Amino acid sequence: MDTKSKLDIATQKKQSGDQAFKAGDMPAALRNYHESLMYLQGLDKNALESIGIKSPNAAPPADDGQTDEQKDAEKKKEKTIVDEMLEKIYSNMAACQIKNKKWDRAIECANKALAKNEDNHKALYRKAKALAEQGFFDKSKKVFEELKKKNPKDTASIDTEIAHYKRIDDEKEKANSKKLKGFLNKKSLETDA
Repeated sequence: MDTKSKLDIATQKKQSGDQAFKAGDMPAALRNYHESLMYLQGLDKNALESIGIKSPNAAPPADDGQTDEQKDAEKKKEKTIVDEMLEKIYSNMAACQIKNKKWDRAIECANKALAKNEDNHKALYRKAKALAEQGFFDKSKKVFEELKKKNPKDTASIDTEIAHYKRIDDEKEKANSKKLKGFLNKKSLETDA
């Protein structure tokens, strides 16, 4: 199968996944996203350029005194259409995993999206939410705070999320303290007798 066909099928599978997600069919969404990933495997910048697709953010080459190694490093940093699709697919898969309450998988998918673009606000949010749902409030708060720095316009809604998970964390802490206190009181009564 040629590069263009793979890219076309991957795009169609991603769109089918998006539609299934909107319809609330998480298994179908995840299946389509996985199939899209399979078609995207191995499609790198060189394969795309061979069919006439340039990187969307590629700048015209400039001779600014860079060494060949620096120019090669810059070329590797350029995002391709495949990179952008992978970022979106992994972020969307994280959303599916959150709907399924598969917190570890949601974090894994969000991290893969963030590997493609560390400023992906949706992936950061999904990672923070999954961490919080697992009970890792301090870790999730750090990710939420990072998200606030990268996306200041959503500060109010992010603060609301932090406050929500802080209340949950405080309630768990209170319950654990109560259990521990009861356990310690029970132990001291046994040793006094």
